[in-house]
Amino acid sequence: MTARTLNEGRPRVAVVGAGVSGINMALVLKDKMKYDNFVIIEKCDAIGGTWRDNVYPGCGSDVPGHFYSLSTELNPDWGSYYVTQPEILSYWKNIWAKHHLTDYTWFNTEVLSVEWSADRHAYRMRYRDTKTDEHKETWVEVVIGAAGPFPSALIPADLKGVENFKGPSWHSLSWRNDVDLGGKRVGVIGNGCSACQLIPQISEDPSVEVVNFCRTPSWFAPREQFKYPRWVKWAFRNVPGVMRVYRTLMMVSREIVYYGFVKDSLFMRKVILSVLTKYLKRTAPKEYHDKLIPSYPPGCKRIIVDPGYLEALYRPNVSLEWTGIEEVLEDGVRLKSGTFVPLDIIIFGTGFEILNRNMPIFGINGKSLMEYFDDKGGPHAYLGTAYPDFPNFFTLVGPNVATGHSSVLFAAETQAHYIARILSHTVLSPGSGGAQSVAPKASATDAHNAWVEKRLENTVWTECLSYYRRVDRDGKGAGRNAAIFPGTMIKFWSMMRKVRWADWNVERSEK
Repeated sequence: MTARTLNEGRPRVAVVGAGVSGINMALVLKDKMKYDNFVIIEKCDAIGGTWRDNVYPGCGSDVPGHFYSLSTELNPDWGSYYVTQPEILSYWKNIWAKHHLTDYTWFNTEVLSVEWSADRHAYRMRYRDTKTDEHKETWVEVVIGAAGPFPSALIPADLKGVENFKGPSWHSLSWRNDVDLGGKRVGVIGNGCSACQLIPQISEDPSVEVVNFCRTPSWFAPREQFKYPRWVKWAFRNVPGVMRVYRTLMMVSREIVYYGFVKDSLFMRKVILSVLTKYLKRTAPKEYHDKLIPSYPPGCKRIIVDPGYLEALYRPNVSLEWTGIEEVLEDGVRLKSGTFVPLDIIIFGTGFEILNRNMPIFGINGKSLMEYFDDKGGPHAYLGTAYPDFPNFFTLVGPNVATGHSSVLFAAETQAHYIARILSHTVLSPGSGGAQSVAPKASATDAHNAWVEKRLENTVWTECLSYYRRVDRDGKGAGRNAAIFPGTMIKFWSMMRKVRWADWNVERSEK
């Protein structure tokens, strides 16, 4: 934690999280709004969020680097079309240093609770120093949650006996570089994006025997990877507009893909199905075709931009196991067929707890955000950004903001500017004349979510089980899709371009 203090004479803003969304929000506050009475609160001792924590071999973005970046911080020096974790983290560290954001940050600080006071029109925030375990509290008028959509690892609850295994085991989110995989039999559980990125890397060593335990097949798209020549980088840096146009073309091409996920777009759906099926049959070993080709439509689960996984299946030290795991034992796993598979190491590539924010915030009448979600049958927000009865509280990449076809960073950037418009006309307005609070109306929030639900019904995102969908309260089946925005990112931007003040409750009180 640093010695930075907030000025009590002006509204104070807390941005919780120093990942890509939090950095983006801080830049909007500092540079666009010219507002400096804010603090970024980060639980760890470094910035980067997802790109700080995920350091497994092969980790990278499945969105091209020129589009997985801020529109205000274009980078002419991306080395290749798709970029890896070290290069992405370096990009964000450079932005951080350029804008002197360390001066605005409390590192090693964990938020314990955030409670609204109607009398003060502010939140009492309790927090602790993770190094000294010292507990403190402060008051802030505005809280912006920027924990990101993937803050914690997921190990399936129905995987029995995980604690029985005696060998090294870890989730891809907590990669262990201290364990040598050479000469070991490694079980990788899961076949989502993370698992498919790391398997080609660890299996390059022929002494590492990899057994990939799969449950549901995924669709794969070809990864058109290439390095940018020097002259292209020169043009990006020196010719006005070239890099901006290139980025825009990337976005437009991905927006077109969205229509392949809409049920009414039969032609586009057939084209995408044909392309992906042919790619899989052309690239993967024939013996796996029947198991690898999904029965659900492309896009229902996130399509994996193939990082070499399918070709890695030709290696003699890589095998797939589709029989479900009955139980993890001390030296391997027993399959549902009764077969025992001995293992030296287990790596969980089983994804993340999506939308698990882990920040206990309490709004009007002491109701927590989790209780509000329970009342609504799942995550429920106004434009994925704000919540009734939680004044002056906003989230980035909240419910139904993520995208199955484009860059979620574009959505987060759009949200940050939308939050800035609201705050600049209310709580942080120089001429506000006193403390204020702002929150969306319950009726407007319900109407937005009804619109989301109706639009989702006409997409592929309701046709299979995936991390996009919550499990029902009784634990059976898939509940509502609380992750995906049912439209293009241009549609999302257009909905947030202007504030519909009729949808908001704004309260003023004299100090």
